[in-house]
Amino acid sequence: MKPTILITGSAGLVGTALANILQTRGYRVHPLDLRDPDPRLRADVRDAQVVQRALAGCAGIIHLAAVSRVIWGERDPEGCRTTNIGGTRNVLDAAIAAAERPWLIFASSREVYGQPQQLPATEDTPLDPINIYGHTKIAGERLVAVARDQGLPCAIVRLSNVYGSATDHHDRVVPAFVRAAVAGQPLRVEGAEHTFDFTHIDDTARGIASLADLLAAGQPPPPPIHLLTGTPTTLGQLAALAIELAGTHAPVTHAAPRDFDVANFHGSPARARQLLDWIPRVPLRDGLARFITEIRVEIEGAA
Repeated sequence: MKPTILITGSAGLVGTALANILQTRGYRVHPLDLRDPDPRLRADVRDAQVVQRALAGCAGIIHLAAVSRVIWGERDPEGCRTTNIGGTRNVLDAAIAAAERPWLIFASSREVYGQPQQLPATEDTPLDPINIYGHTKIAGERLVAVARDQGLPCAIVRLSNVYGSATDHHDRVVPAFVRAAVAGQPLRVEGAEHTFDFTHIDDTARGIASLADLLAAGQPPPPPIHLLTGTPTTLGQLAALAIELAGTHAPVTHAAPRDFDVANFHGSPARARQLLDWIPRVPLRDGLARFITEIRVEIEGAA
């Protein structure tokens, strides 16, 4: 049996998929999440003592816990900062204080770049966020850099528009479009020409698990790594594809984009390919088709 890994944010979209893949690879997983399905296991990374107790016996940490939506950060800046910065500080402090220091993976975001001047963005693109969430992720990355200087083996992954599970928040763009398309209801598109790099949850979890394998084997932590497809898709294209695959005639309504959203982003996956032998395997068309099937099964089960 491989060692135990603490996953913060274990009940979220990425945490759930990652726990499953790590367990299939032989790791034991210790969950930590404020919204754990089992109320007896619910825990908050903002509580330093809880984090210290959760870390006991863990050889590695994958820190996913965060206020993970841009709009949530805009609505509650202080809550976003206390979770994303304060919670990260608690995790790093506990790791540094541990008798046997674990390795750590910190989940950051493409939001740290803001609106890149050149695309595709690389991991060396200047960090220039335009929203509170992005600022908190940069702060988290800086805390990780300090911890690494103190001898903690730390790595950073930057994620991009992860999708692919019916358990995801219904108001995120992919779940919102898919659910509306299946129901034949209007798809609200805020900025039809805005482009994003949509990455399926299976690819994301597989990439993080590969990085965990590397660190668990005692390899030195690599520099920050993108886990994304490198393929830009406009919101208009995403909406049209969801309707096509759903086989409905759902209408599309258009609205002005929000001023705290990045307008255009896609990134290069070259470093992940070089360092992790990772490439995305789930094209957007296939990922949306699978998502639509899952939503239909959910609807039929609730009928």
